[in-house]
Amino acid sequence: MSDRLTVIGGGLAGCEAAWQAASCGINVTLIEMRPLRRTPAHTSDRLAELVCSNSLGACAIDRALGLLKEEMRRMGSIIIAQAEYAALPAGDALAVDRERFAAAVTACIATHPRIHVERTEATSVPDGPVIVASGPLTSDALAQSLVQLTGEANLYFYDAMAPIVTAESIDMEIAFRASRYGRGEHKEGDYINCPMTEADYDYFLNALLTAERIPLHDFEQADMRFFEACLPIEVLAARGRDALRYGPLRPVGLIDPRTGRQPFAVVQLRQDNLAASLYNMVGFQTNLRWSEQERVFRLIPGMRQAEFVRFGQMHRNTFVNAPRVLDSSLCVRTLQAKRNAPVWLAGQITGSEGYVGSALTGLVAGLNAVCYLRGLPPLNFPITTMTGALLRYLTSADAEDFQPMKANFGLLPPLERRLRRKRERYMAFARRALRDLEAVQQAIAKLREDTSP
Repeated sequence: MSDRLTVIGGGLAGCEAAWQAASCGINVTLIEMRPLRRTPAHTSDRLAELVCSNSLGACAIDRALGLLKEEMRRMGSIIIAQAEYAALPAGDALAVDRERFAAAVTACIATHPRIHVERTEATSVPDGPVIVASGPLTSDALAQSLVQLTGEANLYFYDAMAPIVTAESIDMEIAFRASRYGRGEHKEGDYINCPMTEADYDYFLNALLTAERIPLHDFEQADMRFFEACLPIEVLAARGRDALRYGPLRPVGLIDPRTGRQPFAVVQLRQDNLAASLYNMVGFQTNLRWSEQERVFRLIPGMRQAEFVRFGQMHRNTFVNAPRVLDSSLCVRTLQAKRNAPVWLAGQITGSEGYVGSALTGLVAGLNAVCYLRGLPPLNFPITTMTGALLRYLTSADAEDFQPMKANFGLLPPLERRLRRKRERYMAFARRALRDLEAVQQAIAKLREDTSP
């Protein structure tokens, strides 16, 4: 049996997969096309570069992403470990300094004795064993190869990045620091908040709805799908006057120190780098023209002189119809393709949405590739864990209406005893998940027993 594995893609999933396999004694070739070929969203040649938000979501285990991160931490995730190393103040969330995080992951991968990084473009899926973790910006040539490999045409949806501004350009005579309900690391608050009166809000909303967008090609308009949690702000605003006030601009838990009252609406900005010199506009993913973004977003109180270091933009995301493509025989969900035994898929291309979910699928694919290479049974993640529940969704959802999915408690099977209070119920889900994960942790530990180079 071969002890070599190819991983295509140097994003979160690809790096996680390569690290997991190498940590189990497998020799890995990690193929990354940057900087030979760039994407519309990436700006550097570093591995694991974050291109949208810098947040990996909630930390508490009674939150879905918090539980998933804890499961991954216990399974030895390199992505979670380096995210915690590069963490920034963000209230209850795990946000990272993008550059520090990418540099740390790149260093870990580049210095591992069993991982060889090859900077070239993979234009087709090579003979296995191989993990395809090419990400949401998979090149056209590789995407076509995947269509031929899986027998199913790729689907497309569109994600959007939020703008980033300099901290010094925010008017702190108007804006104020605070976290909702006083939560967070810093006494003065982890977020910068730009409060709006009702008149401010209506004026901004009208400008946003009438602003010019970047036109899409005909084929893009026909295939366009938005992931609900990453809707462009102008799309969300079009749903009704209060859509933003009950969404990313909700003011609950925040008090404007100038008035002593809760504002009508609030635009929050989250720290984006370790030096706290850059802040991203929370929930402001957009497809407005850059000149329009500058005009409209400067209508927000406190942002009249905002200096934009990155404007928001939309880019294509590619994913396969996972329930039709991924094997779920015998209820063991390995992320292995049905038609090609030595091929696994990982990352957002599987329909697992978000940074944490993407890295999770890399961990699962990497470890199950090790099992395959050693002739061992695949790992079986209980559906009572957030990991197992997400894998079950990817492999068993309705293929006719398949959509990308983030971790959420709705994926878990019900508890034996019904608990009315949501937080109490979620904590019970978490305790059960971490208890049931122990057997998997023991199996992973056995896989890693032989790690000598």
